[in-house]
Amino acid sequence: MGRTNLKLRIITGTLYFAVLVGFFFLKILVNKLFFDALIVAFGIVGTYEMLRAFGDKIHVSQKLVVLVFSVLVLVVYAISDYIYTDYYHIRLPEDSPLDAVGRNYAPHFMLVMFVAGLSILFGLLVFSHRHVTLESTGYALLSYMYPTVFLVVLIVCNHLEMYSDVAIAFVFGISPCADMFAYFFGRSFGKKLPAKMAPNISPNKTVIGGFGGLLGGAIGAILVFFVYYGFCKAITLEAGSFANVTFHFSDVKFEWVEMIFFIGIGVLTSAFSQFGDLVESAIKRKLDIKDMGNILPGHGGILDRIDSSLYASLIISLVFVVRLMLFQ
Repeated sequence: MGRTNLKLRIITGTLYFAVLVGFFFLKILVNKLFFDALIVAFGIVGTYEMLRAFGDKIHVSQKLVVLVFSVLVLVVYAISDYIYTDYYHIRLPEDSPLDAVGRNYAPHFMLVMFVAGLSILFGLLVFSHRHVTLESTGYALLSYMYPTVFLVVLIVCNHLEMYSDVAIAFVFGISPCADMFAYFFGRSFGKKLPAKMAPNISPNKTVIGGFGGLLGGAIGAILVFFVYYGFCKAITLEAGSFANVTFHFSDVKFEWVEMIFFIGIGVLTSAFSQFGDLVESAIKRKLDIKDMGNILPGHGGILDRIDSSLYASLIISLVFVVRLMLFQ
């Protein structure tokens, strides 16, 4: 039975990775809206899993509001930011003054949509007073915030003016490396160094495993460095033709400062990823459930798969936004 579960987990994980890679290349070669669509899909399934986990603790009217507005928040932000940065902005005449570009109001539209959802949830205390309680409203708010708020940050990573490709690679590439090294260190040294990271939340996670995860994050960052500078930057496209793709690995420059920068991000990303995993474990323990869903056999639900990536997106977006502000 154990081997069957492991085989199923490997197959499902491979398919999930293939989907990520496919949408990542669609983002690079065609349009970033393709990866936005994947993020929205994560939002739909993830929010549904949260609502399903709470069950009857949330009234059906609240579930409908949460699901609808969670999707709208993501879609409104992605499309409005795309219209400004990729449609309106690039169509201005080259001699236009900077003032003609105007302000990007995507965050404003997104915030208004998010608050609209909040106002309706609060309004249900009036319009559905007999069925909606303060407790159910609290559960609904948690389902509204998680994972939607984190996925908005992930869209920010996808829409960065520069470094968006490497940011997405960090979000979804570092976590698997950290998980593999954490598992290896935990299995290899866990008996000799049995100190638990969070014994009341996730008894199987050890401190030595967490250290292995940090090491895995650093190694994953080195891989991202070489892939980014040796592959992504080596692609030259003209008129979207695959025939014009050229690879120049000899042009890769080994830059120690940039390498150290990437390693630092990798370690931080691993730390945030592991914390994100613990956060979801805490939620599942509070709800007394093993998995958030069953859409990914062997892994559980979408939230069980992307929980670490959600927290990883926070530190990655912060680092690259600050870098753009200081060094662009």
